[in-house]
Amino acid sequence: MPATLFDKLWETHAVRGFADGSALLALDRVFLHERTGSIALASVLDSGRLLPAGQRVLATMDHVVDTHPTRSDDTTMPGGASFIQAMRTTAHRAGIRLFDLGDPQQGISHVVAADLGFVLPGYTYVCPDSHACTLGALGALAWGIGTSDCEQALATEMLRIARPKQLRVWVDGELSPGVSAKDLALHLIATHGSAGGERQAIEFAGPAIRALSMEGRFTLCNMAVEFSAFCGLVAPDERTVAYVLGREWAPQGAAFEQAAAAWLQLATDEGAAFDREIRLHARDVSPMVTWGTALDHGASVSGMVPLLESLPEASRNRAAKALDYMGLAPGTALAGQPIDAAFIGSCTNGRLEDLRAAAALLDGQRVAKHVRALCVPASGAVKRAAEAEGLDQVFIQAGFEWREPGCSLCFFAGGESFAAGARVVSSTNRNFEGRQGPRVRTHVASPATVAASAIAGKLTDPREFFPQQEEP
Repeated sequence: MPATLFDKLWETHAVRGFADGSALLALDRVFLHERTGSIALASVLDSGRLLPAGQRVLATMDHVVDTHPTRSDDTTMPGGASFIQAMRTTAHRAGIRLFDLGDPQQGISHVVAADLGFVLPGYTYVCPDSHACTLGALGALAWGIGTSDCEQALATEMLRIARPKQLRVWVDGELSPGVSAKDLALHLIATHGSAGGERQAIEFAGPAIRALSMEGRFTLCNMAVEFSAFCGLVAPDERTVAYVLGREWAPQGAAFEQAAAAWLQLATDEGAAFDREIRLHARDVSPMVTWGTALDHGASVSGMVPLLESLPEASRNRAAKALDYMGLAPGTALAGQPIDAAFIGSCTNGRLEDLRAAAALLDGQRVAKHVRALCVPASGAVKRAAEAEGLDQVFIQAGFEWREPGCSLCFFAGGESFAAGARVVSSTNRNFEGRQGPRVRTHVASPATVAASAIAGKLTDPREFFPQQEEP
C-alpha cells in the first residue's frame, strides 16, 4: 500500500499501537534548554532513574541568556541566573554534553542540532520548545513537548502520541527574487488562518519546495507550528544529503554512503493518500509583513491593512482589538509605517543564509538614525561563519548591534525588551501582545524586509533596494 513520508517515519518508530490510533513512539534524540530542561532532568535524576545510553541527549543555554558581548550568568531577567546554573548543575550530574556560555557550539537548540548533525533524516526528535518542528526539514519526525513529557522522554526514550491526520502543502513554481521561505510561510498562514494546520502532520512538497535551500526548508518547517500543525516535513533529497555530509554526528565514509541511500528512500510513494491538500503557486507570494497580533494578520508589504468588513465576521472583533494594540487603522498602507527598531535572529531566521540576505541589502547602507537595530546569530557556528565572511562588519558599519548567540529579543524572557510602545520589524516567529516586551508592537517579516525597513526607517519592500534591470 502506498505510504506517505509521515507514515514511514511513524511505522518505523511505533513500539506499540493502541486501539484509539495512538502509538508509543521510540525517540532517537532529545534536546534540552535551560528554561525548562533542568526541571525535567532533575526530576529524572532525583528519582534514581537512568538516562538514555550514549549521546541521545544534548543541552544548551539559549532562552534566557544575555547575548551582549560581555555576557555572564547574570541575565537581565530576574532570577534568570538560577535557570542557567540549574541547567549546568543537572547536566553535569547526568553526564550529558552541555553547550554552556562560552562554548563554541552554544546557540539555539534546533539550530545547534542541525549544525552538528545531531538529528538526521529518518530520526525522531523532541525538545521542550514548540519550534522543535524545525528539524522536519531534514526528513525527521520532530515536534515540541512540555516539561512532563520531556521527563518521560528522558526516562523511557518513548512517548505515547495521538496519530495526527496528514496535510500536504504543494507549492508549484519558484519563489521570485526577494521572496523567501519566510514570506511563503506567512502567505500560507495569512491565506488559510493560523489554525489551518489543525494539529496535522504537514508535508511541504512541490517544485518550489525542492528549489529551497536547506535553510529555507528549516524556516518553513519552523513556522509549521504557527500554522497549528503537529509537525512539518520535507522529504530528503540530494540537497539534504549534501547538507548533512561532514557534520560531527553524521556517519562517516562508507557508513555515510549507506545511510544516504536509505535517506533518499524516505519519500512519499506515488498514490499515497493525505487527509487534505493545499495547493499554492510561488508566483502569488510577495514579501510579507504582519499587521496585527497573530500571524494570520499578514499581508504583502506593499499592501494594506484590511478593512474589517472584508474579513470573516467571526474574526472582526479580534482584528479590531489587534489594530487598536498596533496603533493602525483599517485601510492603511503598510509600506511607509515608521518603525523604531529592527531585529534579525531567532531559530526561524538566524542562520547564515538569513544573515547573508540581510547583509546584501545593508552593505554600504546605514540604518535610519532613529532606529535601534540588532542582529543575533542563532548559534556559535553561524556566528563564526558570518564573521569569516565579514558579515559582522557589514552589520556593524550599517548601525546594527552584533550579538552573541541565543533567543534574545525573539521574546521577552531574557529580561531585555524594546521600549514600551515601540514599533518593531522582526525576523522572528510570533507577534502577540507583549511578545518582545510590554506594549511592544511587532511586525513579523523576512530578514530582507527587516534590513530594508531598518535602512528606510519604515516598513519597506526589500525589492526597492534591488538593482533595476535595464530594458533590452
